[in-house]
This record gives sequence, C-alpha cells and structure tokens, in this order.
Amino acid sequence: MHTREHTPLGNDTPQAALARLVAFFEHLQPSDLAQLGDIYSHDAQFKDPFNEVTGLAAIQAIFEHMFRELEAPRFVITQCVQQGAQCCVTWDFLFAFRNFKRGTTQTIRGASHLVLRQDQGVWRVAVHRDYWDAAEELYEKLPLVGALMRWLKRRANR
Repeated sequence: MHTREHTPLGNDTPQAALARLVAFFEHLQPSDLAQLGDIYSHDAQFKDPFNEVTGLAAIQAIFEHMFRELEAPRFVITQCVQQGAQCCVTWDFLFAFRNFKRGTTQTIRGASHLVLRQDQGVWRVAVHRDYWDAAEELYEKLPLVGALMRWLKRRANR
C-alpha cells in the first residue's frame, strides 16, 4: 500500500483535491478502498455505462466488484483539465479478463467529468461521471457479442 499526503484541514484547494484523486486512482489497490472517503463526499454520485449510484458504500461496491472480476485492473491518467471545482480527466483503464483471454491486457479509454465540493474545509468529489464507449471498448472484445458488435458496426458504416 502506498501513502498519501494529506493537506491540512482548512488549507485545501480544488487543485489539491484533483492531485489526490489522480494519485489515488493511479495507485489504487483493494486495500485502498476503505479510504474512498478521502476522495469522495459521503453522498457522492457516480455514473458510468453500467452503474448509477449515490453514496460511498455504493461507490466502494463498484470498485470491489472491479477487483473481484478483473485481473490487475489499473488506471493511467493521461490528461487533466480543471476550471475551479469542475474537472475533466482522461484515462486508460488496463486490465485482463479472468475467464477470457487470460493474461492479455485489455485497454478501455475514457474520460471522467468530476465536480468537487468543499465539506468541512476539504474538497472532495461530489459528482463523478465516466464516459466511454461500452460497445467499442468492451463488447467488441468479447466472444459472440464481439462478433455481433463488429458486424453491426460494419453494416452501419456502409
């Protein structure tokens, strides 16, 4: 497990919150999930192509599921753009399937829109919305479903 520097209460900034979030996700391990409250507000909203939840426990369950179902999942942050409490982060999500093409690294490229909010002097994520193409980035890599998705894509591009 890695250690994170904490900004003293009252001296926190949205920029420091984004830096904490980037470091957290780039080094995320299952043991770090108990520290999600350092990154997310207690009532944070999270949405991606498969989930729409509110609250720390629900967000933690999504990441627990990720670690349970995938081999070696990790995020590589490729760019951050911030304007005050609004942030856009682009990322690569690297992983391997446990039941299909074991050991073959897969990559999903996406972006997250984050809205930060100050709570008791600390800036945390209040809204986290992930954007990525589930069809291209995931379904096309699966047997059967992938063949169908690639066929549909070819038909649509004629």
